[in-house]
Amino acid sequence: MSTTDSSPTSSPSESPLNSPRALSPTLTLVEPTSFILPDLVSHCRFPLIYHPAGDILAKRSLNWILSHVPHLSPRKTAALHELKAGELTAFCYHNCPPERLRVVMDFMNYLFHLDNISDGMMAADAEGLANWVMNAFEWPEEFKPLPGQRGDAEEISAAKLARDYWSRCIVDCPPAVQARFKSSMQMFFQAVQQQARDRANGVIPDLESYIDVRRDTSGCKPVFDLIEYSHGFALPDEVVEHPLIVALNQSANDLVTWSNDVFSYNVEQARGDTHNMICILMSHDGLTLQEAIDRVGQLCMQTIDNFIEDKDCLPSWGPEVDAHVRLYVYGLQEWISGSLHWSFQTRRYFGDSGAVVKATRFVNLLPLQEKRL
Repeated sequence: MSTTDSSPTSSPSESPLNSPRALSPTLTLVEPTSFILPDLVSHCRFPLIYHPAGDILAKRSLNWILSHVPHLSPRKTAALHELKAGELTAFCYHNCPPERLRVVMDFMNYLFHLDNISDGMMAADAEGLANWVMNAFEWPEEFKPLPGQRGDAEEISAAKLARDYWSRCIVDCPPAVQARFKSSMQMFFQAVQQQARDRANGVIPDLESYIDVRRDTSGCKPVFDLIEYSHGFALPDEVVEHPLIVALNQSANDLVTWSNDVFSYNVEQARGDTHNMICILMSHDGLTLQEAIDRVGQLCMQTIDNFIEDKDCLPSWGPEVDAHVRLYVYGLQEWISGSLHWSFQTRRYFGDSGAVVKATRFVNLLPLQEKRL
């Protein structure tokens, strides 16, 4: 059982963060112009399976969100097309009924939309967004003004989208899953506000603080809650709170999150964004870019190994619950493999070069963008 190893800050003597620095293939005295990605795809042996209805439902889900945000600029509209959030969902929920897959797809598109509109927000603005969206989750049937608002207040589009998605989800979503999902969304918004405060104050947090916040800003927790919804069951609290299930959930979250920090680093550094594990290691540990990339790669591989070890140690809760646990853990596994492969299919990180980067692992650094007024 590897629950004590699932966090790089929980076991200093064994953590890859405390291992000798990896040798960097680009270690020089000048600023780097490129870096090599860790070979995470080869390290992940989990199968990659795509939902049979994935393509058609992905198109419908994309049209859904575009129809609710008609004010988007042509550039942002193109970005949604190139994102392929529906396709990511089809990899990560490939064995659920199509009608439930569509609902999860809509949330996935919505979650990326939230990430885009909250990026660059001040903490107060992020808090306001959170209040609107959580209000929609509390009152899915009809809009009710927030405390202090006039009765004729106009609901913002982000809240309308949340209401549209959530009103369909709760029709056949178990109450326990609904409660966990709303709690996860609340933690997501709290972490987004903390990120906004750090950005406003020019703070680069230490690694432990960053990981704690990043596990919520990733959005993994609510989408993992939807694994239960996608199959129509709710795990008992004793299962959800079991140390091994918690460890599996956290390992999947960390793999998705930390690998995303690696894959997204290039576009983020180009726009000056430091909410990234690579920046943390370079700033606080004095690592070169390649050393930081290698270190996070080591951590990602360790999380996959931890996941496999913990999955093989699960106890039994009885035939029916065990069947649900297998589906849930398999769903976490799908997120590990699906997110890794999708990262090279979307244009979000590598543009048109995803297939080449996946094969060569070589990335040229993008130049810094000029600040927009």
